Amino acid sequence: MTSISPAPSELSDAETAALDLAIDELATGADAWSTLRLDQRASLLDQVRDAVGAVAEEWATTAAASKGLDARHPLRGEEWLSGPYAVLSALDGYLRTLRTLARGASPLDGVRIDAAPGGRIRAHVFPASAIDALLLSGHTGEVWFRPGVDAGSAARAAGLGQLDPGAPAGVGLVLGAGNITAIPVLDVLYELLAENRVGLLKVNPTQNALVPVFERALAPLIDAGFVRIVRGGGPVGAYLTRHPSFAHVHITGSATTFDAIVWGTGPDAVARRASGEPLLTTPITAELGGVSPIIVVPGPWTDADLRFQAEHIATMRLHNSGHNCIAGQVVLVSRDWPQRDAFLRELETAYAAAPARPVWYPHAAERLTAAGATYPGAQQAGGGRLLVEVAAGDDPHPIETTEYFAPVLGVVELGGQGGDFLRAAIAHANERLTGTLGANVLIDPATERDLGDDLDRAIADLRYGGIAINAWTGVVFATPILSWGAFPGSTLDDVGSGLGIVHNTLLLAGVERSVLRGPFRPFPRSLGRGRFSVLPTPPWFVTSRTSTAVSEGLTRYLIGRSPLRLIATLIRAMGA
Repeated sequence: MTSISPAPSELSDAETAALDLAIDELATGADAWSTLRLDQRASLLDQVRDAVGAVAEEWATTAAASKGLDARHPLRGEEWLSGPYAVLSALDGYLRTLRTLARGASPLDGVRIDAAPGGRIRAHVFPASAIDALLLSGHTGEVWFRPGVDAGSAARAAGLGQLDPGAPAGVGLVLGAGNITAIPVLDVLYELLAENRVGLLKVNPTQNALVPVFERALAPLIDAGFVRIVRGGGPVGAYLTRHPSFAHVHITGSATTFDAIVWGTGPDAVARRASGEPLLTTPITAELGGVSPIIVVPGPWTDADLRFQAEHIATMRLHNSGHNCIAGQVVLVSRDWPQRDAFLRELETAYAAAPARPVWYPHAAERLTAAGATYPGAQQAGGGRLLVEVAAGDDPHPIETTEYFAPVLGVVELGGQGGDFLRAAIAHANERLTGTLGANVLIDPATERDLGDDLDRAIADLRYGGIAINAWTGVVFATPILSWGAFPGSTLDDVGSGLGIVHNTLLLAGVERSVLRGPFRPFPRSLGRGRFSVLPTPPWFVTSRTSTAVSEGLTRYLIGRSPLRLIATLIRAMGA
């Protein structure tokens, strides 16, 4: 084996030997992976699907306990949806793609493709089935390609690494996220299928309790030699990222960690940046978060609209106690909106009324304290969460540029109405807010109709990799047929929200962004008033009274496809 750099002193010889053995085993597994036909790969993923189903309850229960949610906490449903449910959805998508490719077709066959602004095309990929339309009622999703990609080239390139399954397969390193439990598994699957690489997963220490669950969920891939899982903190990560046997590195985390991996730390890192010679020479992709805007387009909202969308915004910030790279952080609202005051009252109420929960992610409490010191006039709610309404004379820069990764929500006012406000808000988000991972736009049906095609043209100007219109970009993450990642344009030297994409179960090339559109109003107010939805309150809302039962029911439906279970779950959802 190629020689490696000296190990950090914190690792023993036995620890480095164990890591080297895992890498050697994967090198052998890479050879075996390249011999598998597409139908054999699909069969293997079917086994993974069964294994995920078998551990789903333990997965959700262990994740909830690790975040301080007891058996009666109303938000335990989050761990079903952002854990096994998301992984099962991804596996179903990849299985469809593999089987489509195996019969010589393109994953884009039968998918409606039309023009998007700016010389782009977009593929209307979601819902992909009647069940999709029911489980995520009222939502549709599009993948937008980069300017210049045409429908023919998109169809020919769809399949990525699976277009030539016999090509030599390398070994990839996945540095797992510490906040959402589906992320490490989803990233391993993307490495395996999109890039045709077997993978070593280093689990973030915050998810150590889930390692036995991950091992059983991925047992078919582990037993075949295609995946290895290791634990460890910074020293293990440093050893692995310096290892020459990896063809690629993928990290989900912070820009600070990314920079330390790529450039090192201290004076040496400054010198490397100046010379343009990074410490890491292995290709790397990354998902790194940012400050996500919630653009509230002024319009004729009813009192019920104000209340529902206030709860929607509270969810965008407070899901997982705000420890999400895609948590909404800055609400952009018009000071000229006649309903501005009523909206802010509803937002204050919804933010304060959301169920209390622990602030559990490392260093989040310190970031909360720092935000409170920066904005001493912020309103405090349960668990120390902060609502910062940036007033005249206050400096919006900290909340617009610091990803707090904690329950801190800011409100920033701009001028204008309708399309003028939307364009101003998009310019503000693009130019003032840190990152390009995800943006949210709330707009009532009447205003949307008035804007017509101008809405899509405005959305095309919004430089974010995931955009949700009347939805939350967290649902883009949990809908893995859509792509997930920063807007293109970042570099090693200025990484922003990251490089590359994941999820993307159709394995599309040349992707720029994904756009999810949802219903402005829930059932029954959705009847004849914009997009129809059967859901009174989406199960991911922090205000849903039936979140855990519905989230568990939807996951168990994916596992067993029982119509009776689905009916029972939908009945529960109607009581939300």
